[in-house]
Amino acid sequence: MTGGGASESAPPVVLKLGGSLITEKDRPETVDESALADACDAVADALEAGAVDRLVVVHGGGSFGHHHASEHGVSTTAGTRDVDAVAAIHGAMKQLNTRVLERLRERGVPAVPVHPLSLAARAEGVDGGLDLPLGSTATLLAEGFVPVLHGDGVVTAGDGVTVVSGDELVVELAAGLGARRVGVCSTVPGVLDGDREVIPAVDDFTSVADALGASDATDVSGGMAAKVRELLALDAPAYVFGGDGLSPFLRGEGAGTRID
Repeated sequence: MTGGGASESAPPVVLKLGGSLITEKDRPETVDESALADACDAVADALEAGAVDRLVVVHGGGSFGHHHASEHGVSTTAGTRDVDAVAAIHGAMKQLNTRVLERLRERGVPAVPVHPLSLAARAEGVDGGLDLPLGSTATLLAEGFVPVLHGDGVVTAGDGVTVVSGDELVVELAAGLGARRVGVCSTVPGVLDGDREVIPAVDDFTSVADALGASDATDVSGGMAAKVRELLALDAPAYVFGGDGLSPFLRGEGAGTRID
C-alpha cells in the first residue's frame, strides 16, 4: 500500500484505538505488543481488501500520556505552565505514536503522524470548544495517507496546557471530515450495563448513566462515560467494541454497542 489514489469524495472512517487496548495501562510506558499487532493487522487487512477507502486513526494515551499527566496534575480541566511537564506528556505521547506508526507501516499501511499539540487550541479556556484545524489531515487523506492522531496536550487560554482526549479528537475529526462511521476499540466488548452485559444500542446518555463508572486504571480524560457523551454528539453512527470487534467494524458490520 502506498500513498496516492484515494478518492477525495469518499467519506472517511474514523477509528480510535484505546490506550487501554494498546498499552499495559497499569505499567508505565509499556506497549501491549500483541494487542497492537492484532489491531494493525486488522487495519492493514481492511485497507488491502478495500473494505475501507479512507481512514483516520486516533490512539489514546494509555500508560504513556496518562501516567505523566497524572504525575503532573494535568487533565482535561487542569492545566500547567511547567514546560518540563508539557514536554514529558507530549514526549510520552510522541513515543507511543511512533510505536503505533512503526507497526502500521510494517504492515504496509501508509501511516503518518499528526500531533495535536502543534495544531489545536482552546482559545476560550477549559470550558471553550476545541479549535482543531483539519487542513493537513484532510489533505493527507486525499493524498492516500492514513493520518494518525493521539491524545495530547493542548494550549488552553488561562490554564497553560491541558489534556485533549482521543475521544474528543474523534468527535472533532468525525464532524469536520464528514465521517461515515466511527469506531472506538477498547478492552471491553461494548458499553456495559450493571450486570456487565453489552448494551446493544445507546441513543441518550440518561438511559445508561447509572451503569457507567470510572476507569479502573489512571485515566485523566473521563473513562467510558466521557466516551459515550462525546459519541452521542455525532451525526455519524459510532460503535464501541473490543478487539474482537475491530475487523467486523472495518468490514462495515455492526460491533459492540452502537451509539447514534
